[in-house]
Amino acid sequence: MKKAFFVGLVFVSVMAMICSAHGQARLRMSTTTSTESSGLLKVLLPPFEKANNVTVDVISVGTGKALKLGEHGDVDVVFVHARPLEDKFVADGYGVDRKDVMYNDFILVGPKDDPSGVKGAKTAAEAFTRISSGKADFISRGDESGTHQMEKALWKASGIKPEGKWYVEAGQGMGAVLQMANEKKGYALADRGTFIAHENKIGVVILFDGDKAMFNPYGIIAVNPKKHPNAQYELAKKFINYVTGPEGQKVIADFKLNGKQLFFPDAK
Repeated sequence: MKKAFFVGLVFVSVMAMICSAHGQARLRMSTTTSTESSGLLKVLLPPFEKANNVTVDVISVGTGKALKLGEHGDVDVVFVHARPLEDKFVADGYGVDRKDVMYNDFILVGPKDDPSGVKGAKTAAEAFTRISSGKADFISRGDESGTHQMEKALWKASGIKPEGKWYVEAGQGMGAVLQMANEKKGYALADRGTFIAHENKIGVVILFDGDKAMFNPYGIIAVNPKKHPNAQYELAKKFINYVTGPEGQKVIADFKLNGKQLFFPDAK
């Protein structure tokens, strides 16, 4: 994981030199894995890049690491989904101009035979309590991502500290966790967008959703130029205005896979 993270940083540096050589502006963005693995960025970035003669260099990691990149001044803008961490990022002076962008929800997926009876739960906390029976593995992101933050909050709400052989901390992205859940016939918490992008390749199915506690909002934040004078603040503001403006919001609304909408625009 650390090696992949390092390779990502090297890639961004190389792209920066290439763009500079061609006189093209560059915006460095760290973002959660779901925005990239779902395919959203492939349709969201090109109109902005073309209109502004800019290349957006993306580092796709868990939300915790994406915000750390912003703290260190290694990116100009962060696009993530863990509101408590986002608010702290801004309160600590690392970020400015946070805006709501879109939302979807978290879902619990697992094997069709549902050995822990998750499908009969009335709340997310009850669903997690049933999973803790240990009748099947639970695959955790275990990477301080936005999904992992939500998972920890739901375990806390259930009053359970997950531990034992049934609780597997993957330390990997959402796509890899879904594959592990599929292979182990286990359970996992996933964002709906990434699940839709992978559902044709896996056998696990949605067993629980709809609890308000599993709401999943995404926000975008410019890195504070007072903390990091080298941050491309004006370009970051342009991107934020695009993503939260009519054009970007329409791209998000129109983005579908298998006839299903993955994200819902939510700019105020």
